[in-house]
Amino acid sequence: MSVEEAGVRERAAQVRRTDEPWWPALRPLVRRLHFYAGVFVGPFLVVTAVTGLLYVFSPQLEQALYDRELHVPPGPTVHPLDVQVDVARDALPGAQLTAVRPAPTPTDTTRVIFDDPEVEEDSHYRTVFVDPHTAEVRGVLPTYGSSQSLPVRTWLAQLHRNLHLGEAGRVYSELAASWLWVVALGGLLLWVRRKRRSRTSLVVPRFRGGGRPRVLSWHGAVGLCACAGLLFLSATGLTWSLFAGEHVTQLRGALSWETPTVSTALPHPPTGDVGFDRVHAAAVAHGITGPVEITAPRGGAYAVTQTERHWPTQLDSVAVDPGTGQVVAELRFADHPLMAKLARWGVDAHMGLLFGLPNQLLLAALTTGLTALVGMGYRMWWLRRPTRGFGSPPQRGAWRRVPGRVLAPVILVAAFTAYAFPLLGASLLLFLVVDVALGARTEGA
Repeated sequence: MSVEEAGVRERAAQVRRTDEPWWPALRPLVRRLHFYAGVFVGPFLVVTAVTGLLYVFSPQLEQALYDRELHVPPGPTVHPLDVQVDVARDALPGAQLTAVRPAPTPTDTTRVIFDDPEVEEDSHYRTVFVDPHTAEVRGVLPTYGSSQSLPVRTWLAQLHRNLHLGEAGRVYSELAASWLWVVALGGLLLWVRRKRRSRTSLVVPRFRGGGRPRVLSWHGAVGLCACAGLLFLSATGLTWSLFAGEHVTQLRGALSWETPTVSTALPHPPTGDVGFDRVHAAAVAHGITGPVEITAPRGGAYAVTQTERHWPTQLDSVAVDPGTGQVVAELRFADHPLMAKLARWGVDAHMGLLFGLPNQLLLAALTTGLTALVGMGYRMWWLRRPTRGFGSPPQRGAWRRVPGRVLAPVILVAAFTAYAFPLLGASLLLFLVVDVALGARTEGA
C-alpha cells in the first residue's frame, strides 16, 4: 500500500469517527466500563444486597425477640412520667438522663433513655423499659440512633454498614453505593439502545432457548425494572458514606438544606423544673400528639418531638420552658425546607420505615434482584469464555473511537464524579491500570 493510499484511508476513518452518532461511538466504552465494574464491584454489591436484605425485616424481629421489654398487659391506671423516670434512675444510678419516650399505647412500655458511658461514640444509649401501669422495670438494653434500635437491629445495621470492621469497613459499602448508579445507568443505556426485533423483548425475557442470549434477556429485563430503585438505593446510601457523605453534607450546608431543629435556648437561666408530665401535657395541647420523645433540658428548654416516621411523617416539635411549663418555640415538619423533607423521606424509605410492610417488601425485591443481576452478569462472562480460562472483556481501545466532541464532556464528567465520589474515582483508576496491564500482556504474548 502506498503512502498516499494510507493517508486517504486514515482521513476517511477520521471522517467516519467524527460524523458517526454519539451512541455508536460511546457504546464500546460504556460496555467495557459496565463489564469491569460488574466483575470487580459485583462482590461488594452482593454483600451489600444480602446484608441489606437481612436488615429489612429487623423491626419485626426486634418486636419478637424483645417482647418483654417492649410490651405489657393493658392496665387500668398509668403512673405519672416523673414516677417512671425515678424508677428508671434507680435502675441506672448515676447515669445521665437523655430523653423519655412515653408509652404510645396501653400495651407499650415507656422508654427512659440514658447516655451510655461505656461507648464514646454518639447516638449510643442505655434504655430502661418501664411498665407504665405498674411502674416496674421490664428490662435495660443498649439502644442506638434516633430510631432507638435494639441490639439485634443495631447488629444487623452495622453489618450492612461496615461488616463490623469499624470505619475501615465502611469502604466496602461506599464502594458499592458509588458504583451502583454507574452500573445501573450503564446497563440501562446498553439494554434500551440495543437493536431488537420486538419491543416486547425490552421487558419480557426469553423463557425458551438457552445459553448467553437467554441469560442476557433476563439480565436486561430485570435490570430495567429495578433501575429506578437501584438508583434510589445508591443515592440514599451515599448520604451515610465516609468520603462522599462529607461532600453531601457540605453541599446541603452550602445550599441551606440541613434539617432544622427547634430552638431550646432561653433568654434567662431556667429556675425550677415542672417535670415531664407538665411538659408532655403542654406539648399535647400544642398538637404534639402520638409517639413523642421528650429530651431532658441541659441548660435550656425541654424539646418534645414527634417520632412517627411512617407516612404521613409526623415530626413536629416544641420547646417547653422547664420553669413555667409554657411552650416557648415550635417547629412544624411542614415548614422544613423541601430538600430536608426529601432527605428525611429518602433515608426512611431506604431503611424500610416510610411505608411499613410494602416498603420492606419492595426493598426485599430490589436486594434480591440486585443479587440475581450480579449472578447473571457472572454467568454471561463465563459463557463467553474460550475453551479454557475466563471470558475475555470487550474489545480494548474503545475510547479511541469516541469523537472528541463526545469524549471531552465525558472526561469532564468523569473528573467531577471522581472528585464527588473519591472511592469511585480511585477504583476507576485501578480499572484503568488493570486494563493497561492486560493489554500489555496480550500484545506481548
